[in-house]
Amino acid sequence: MAYVTLKGVTKIYDGDVLAVEEANFEIPDESFTVLVGPSGCGKSTILRMIAGLEQITEGDIYIDDERINDIPPKDRDIAMVFQNYALYPHMTVYKNMAFGLKLRKYPKAEIDQRVTAAAEILSISHLLNRKPKHLSGGERQRVAVGRAIVRHPKVFLFDEPLSNLDAKLRVQMRMEISRLHDRLDATMVYVTHDQVEAMTMGDQIVVLNEGTIQQIADPGTLYHKPANQFVGGFIGTPPMNFIETQIVNNGGTPALRFENFKVALNGHLQSALNTLSGDSVVLGIRPEDIHVGENGTSNSKFQFASCAENSVETLVELVEPLGNHALLYLRTENHNFVAQSDLADLPQHNAPLTVNFNMDKAHLFHPETGESLTV
Repeated sequence: MAYVTLKGVTKIYDGDVLAVEEANFEIPDESFTVLVGPSGCGKSTILRMIAGLEQITEGDIYIDDERINDIPPKDRDIAMVFQNYALYPHMTVYKNMAFGLKLRKYPKAEIDQRVTAAAEILSISHLLNRKPKHLSGGERQRVAVGRAIVRHPKVFLFDEPLSNLDAKLRVQMRMEISRLHDRLDATMVYVTHDQVEAMTMGDQIVVLNEGTIQQIADPGTLYHKPANQFVGGFIGTPPMNFIETQIVNNGGTPALRFENFKVALNGHLQSALNTLSGDSVVLGIRPEDIHVGENGTSNSKFQFASCAENSVETLVELVEPLGNHALLYLRTENHNFVAQSDLADLPQHNAPLTVNFNMDKAHLFHPETGESLTV
């Protein structure tokens, strides 16, 4: 296979619309690299520049050691799987998969061998004589992938290939594409806006926002050590909670306060505050690190009040039971956040609830730049 390198790659549309700004990263040989981010962040634009479907405004793209900026798409030895499948409706599955090889004048015997082998890998051998209109969405997607496989390309590119499928079929196709990567030992670049897809499929994930790379890391690092507030809020379902806090003195050591609640800091978090010049910081904590304590008073005139360090008195706004756990949507006087609970007896709507923050798992972010202080 091959590795892909982007050096200072920038894309500007219509003279002033910045789609991608100085993308610098490497896609290792045989890796499964995922480009993820919200709509309009530039991920598909990067993929299309690698494929040669978009001109590069600035910078260079290499496959192995060859600069490909000026090489036509057909000569880049890349296969691309599109979101809308792009199958020829008048051709059978076999002919759709064979069409690219036929254009390149491969021998008929080799075309047949490649198509048959790809169909077997994707479990669509029984569909070879059907036309696309007689296939389900998942079957059409397999055909589109098979058309790429028969090429034996250096690099596979996937542009949100599962977004048209229902939730159950997306899960199945995620597993199949991951297995395909393991079987082929291929270099794959996969674009999605779904962070669950990114986390479950990629061994390297590139997180983008507004055309700029926010962080490049493996799934575990992104989740546990986000580089900034955007990554912390984008990666994870439900996302990380963020609370603006004031830095206060707690018997000679710094602590955080918001409303009437005080949060003590361990040594690691205390050290992180040394980089700040102001007296505020953003506390980030994931729902599973907010632990449910004892219920507060059931008095209908319940008032938020000070309580023990790292404990917060809340009211329950919504409970979402999800089988083996539930999501609790909580509020204080001026803040809303989500906790995860595995309690057998779930609290009721508007019930008081005391929760505790596990500060060993907490994150601190700069209040102005959003950069992590704890990575």
